[in-house]
Amino acid sequence: KTGGLADVTGALPAALTPMGIEMRPLLPAYPAVVAALANIGVDIRAAPGTDAASAAGRVVAELADLPGGPGRILLLKYLNRPLYLLDSPSLFDREGNPYSGPDGADWPDNGLRFGAFAWAAAALASGADANWQPEVVHAHDWQAGLVPAYLRLSAGPKATNRHPSVKTVMTVHNLAFQGQFSPALAAPLGLPATAFTVDGLEYYGSLGFLKAGLFFADALTTVSPTYALEIQTPEHGMGLDGLLRARAADLEGIVNGIDETIWNPATDPHLAAGYDASTMERKAVNKRALQERLGLAPDRHALLACVVSRLTHQKGMDLLLEAASELLAGGGQLAVLGSGELALEAAFARLAVAHPGRIACVLGYDEPLSHLFQGGADAILVPSRFEPCGLTQLYGLRYGTLPIVARTGGLADTVIDANHAALAMGVATGFQVAPVTVQALRFALARACALFADPTTWRGMQQAAMRQPVGWQVSAASYAALYRRLVETAGPAGGREKT
Repeated sequence: KTGGLADVTGALPAALTPMGIEMRPLLPAYPAVVAALANIGVDIRAAPGTDAASAAGRVVAELADLPGGPGRILLLKYLNRPLYLLDSPSLFDREGNPYSGPDGADWPDNGLRFGAFAWAAAALASGADANWQPEVVHAHDWQAGLVPAYLRLSAGPKATNRHPSVKTVMTVHNLAFQGQFSPALAAPLGLPATAFTVDGLEYYGSLGFLKAGLFFADALTTVSPTYALEIQTPEHGMGLDGLLRARAADLEGIVNGIDETIWNPATDPHLAAGYDASTMERKAVNKRALQERLGLAPDRHALLACVVSRLTHQKGMDLLLEAASELLAGGGQLAVLGSGELALEAAFARLAVAHPGRIACVLGYDEPLSHLFQGGADAILVPSRFEPCGLTQLYGLRYGTLPIVARTGGLADTVIDANHAALAMGVATGFQVAPVTVQALRFALARACALFADPTTWRGMQQAAMRQPVGWQVSAASYAALYRRLVETAGPAGGREKT
């Protein structure tokens, strides 16, 4: 896991099951995945014929001609759900995170690695698993962007077993990450040279993985309605706005959900005290625990605002550095958890040293601590310059930790600003910042401090936030409806066990 994409692809299959849809994720067999399986007694590298090999599931395809390979696709059960793994040690069995090595530099062969990953997905759509045929292939972000291209161009794996009506969905989680590689990579990936045009794979002279997905997929989605509109503009379109405007009729914004089992303040094992909307007074126990953990003054009257984020320019962290004085002037405190650009990391560390007991900074990522941040803070800051959807503000709503967010993308779609009308109607759930400037952020922090001084109003906002639906039910239903529309236009097809 490196971010919200993992949360989405992990939660969506389970959310779709009650709707009569079987979704089988395909993941590379990264070392962390192999280790996680080993922890539950599954050894995917066990010798054939052994009990361990039997427990590991079955090999559904040997991919001798996988680019950069060889490799194989395994099918196993994880948490009682089907999971495909692409096991290709030469491509994915490496230290570091999925995209870069221990030194933080991107792997130089990422184009080959994720081109092969898309090739394997296309193989599954082409009948690689003799017992199961998908009706729809749902590709996420640039890492899977070549899947629709392979299927439309009949490139890569042979298409002899593919049902002619298999459809593709391409989801953009963040348009800023596009997967641009040398055009020389097309030949090793089995992509036809004739497709390297503006109406195909070419993106400003590069082989564009995300561009390919957006061009060839049958349907496009992104992770909020507002972001779907924003990326059709030059300001937010990252050079792809023209293509997205041309495909506007095929583009839909579907807000992400969160896993409400993992993110549940009533049962969260990482909190000092569980609570729900009817026992909000217990949230104060978590605030005190967080203050103690971080060395902040044990002041229940201070508005404790937190950040759980990558510390980057996109996330507006430079704006927060300048605006933090407004929070301090209002008697508040700031807790920061994250990592990112070295200059911003150093700046937040210096700020914490300059304001002991008022500002704390934890550099790095700590999943259990992020839960305590949500349970113990009064507000969570997400001042992003652009944000396709965002998940931390959804966690904040779930935990009664009121979001202070930029009015952009999914942040604008999920947080109701505490303006006079919303407060009067009892529906306000947070604070929106617009435009995304230091001055506007200062104003939002001042508003938050003023309302925090009114416990009745603040408690009402917390309860409104915790009532807001943030799970996958609504969003999963939208995906299910999209899949069914595609299948209906394609006619009867697989998506079922073969006989």
